[in-house]
Amino acid sequence: MTAQAGDLIVVESERAAQPGRRGVIEEVLHEEPQRFRIRWDDGHTSIFTPSAGSARIEKRKARKA
Repeated sequence: MTAQAGDLIVVESERAAQPGRRGVIEEVLHEEPQRFRIRWDDGHTSIFTPSAGSARIEKRKARKA
């Protein structure tokens, strides 16, 4: 999974009763292991290292000029 600033990250919940989380990658801090600075939909920012199969990256859409 490769990511860049501006991409959306969706993290699936590990608990059945808890919803997943979504946010925008603000910065790629490290490639291996992956580490991102993310601004979550609730407004807070954190450093996040995804575990295998727990997250997916949705590429940002190119803007039309």
